[in-house]
Amino acid sequence: MTAHLRCGAYCLSLERPLVMGIVNVTPDSFSDGGRFLDAARAVAHARRLVEDGADMLDIGGESSRPGAQPVGLDEELRRVLPVIEALAGLGVPLSIDTVKPEVMCRAVGAGASIINDIAALRAPDALEAAAGTQAAVCLMHMQGEPGTMQTDPRYGDVVAEVRGFLAGRVAAARAAGIAAERIVVDPGFGFGKRIEHNLALLRHLDHFAGLGACVLAGLSRKSMLGQITGKQVSLRDTASVVAALLAAQNGAKILRVHDVAATRDALAVWQAAAQLD
Repeated sequence: MTAHLRCGAYCLSLERPLVMGIVNVTPDSFSDGGRFLDAARAVAHARRLVEDGADMLDIGGESSRPGAQPVGLDEELRRVLPVIEALAGLGVPLSIDTVKPEVMCRAVGAGASIINDIAALRAPDALEAAAGTQAAVCLMHMQGEPGTMQTDPRYGDVVAEVRGFLAGRVAAARAAGIAAERIVVDPGFGFGKRIEHNLALLRHLDHFAGLGACVLAGLSRKSMLGQITGKQVSLRDTASVVAALLAAQNGAKILRVHDVAATRDALAVWQAAAQLD
């Protein structure tokens, strides 16, 4: 695995886990849908996340929750571009969470330096679009598509199958000219996976370290935590912080979270204790 992540003009050390704050500019995201649909509110929220210690921000204009319906190109651009433009001088890398090549290119032109694609750049022209930028790319595993992915997900060996898929996408990205230091992999917690699949991936995150890319884990407030704790979405922050810490201990280098401040506190305690060894 590379020792740093290069995303546009940024070169981020991976000596400690990085925290990616979530900014959903959507009416229907599972956790905070509608709260930050207004661009001004989304920008204010993003600034608070950076004040809380976010190393980067992930901005999305199309929900990928289970059962979500696709958003048109023009509407997605209308949601995300004003937010990216307003945050471009904030001093942290901005990630665009999209599957659409045109959104990728327009967002990078507006100031984004990471492309976070739940489809792992498999859409027509997506790989070429990403390769034509200097942005980092996050390649995620998903069985199926958001509208149907949780209907009946099945695996023989979830860790091996997800790893094999991501290895193939890393190879495709490298062949397209994307350097290893620009590639992130995400096993896709909750994307076409039952709770037992998610827990197996969390327990064996270290299996993904050999792919030559840093690992991103996005567990924040997801349904698996609700199944474990019995808590509704708004009450899952404690479980989310614990899950993020476990992911970091098992090798994740980027943690995609809603609660940045609490996650940073948990990481600080863990790192302080680790330095005593």
